[in-house]
Amino acid sequence: MKIAVTSQNRKSVTGHAGKCRKFWIYQIAGKSVTTRELLELPIEQSFHESNHDQPHPLDGVDVLICGGMGQGLQQRLQRKGILGVATSETDLERAVAGWLDGTLPAAAPEDHAHGQDHDHGHGHGHGHGHGRHHHPAQTTVVELKRPF
Repeated sequence: MKIAVTSQNRKSVTGHAGKCRKFWIYQIAGKSVTTRELLELPIEQSFHESNHDQPHPLDGVDVLICGGMGQGLQQRLQRKGILGVATSETDLERAVAGWLDGTLPAAAPEDHAHGQDHDHGHGHGHGHGHGRHHHPAQTTVVELKRPF
């Protein structure tokens, strides 16, 4: 099983998964973490900017844990077979452990619906095609060589 966790600051679980470009990828065997890698995406490959119908570097994960996500992203993940989970937990390891043992706290509900056609300072709507282009994979994966 693979679990991705949003971590724009590389230190904690961060919100707004659609704009996040840094993800810790945890490989799980049973209920134990076997590896942890940092996946860094260019802005064009953030969920907010990437083409919804094209392959994405996170397509191989089973679960995406984040501090918050809009309904549109949640539906996009579901179409790709990824379970999107929003949590109030900010500690990376506690979030993964909480998911694995069923104790991960849920995030507070979003105060506005990202799935709606609206604009709040981004310069465009959320996830409605707008001629976005898919760019070839330009990801960087860094593997940590330390125990957990």
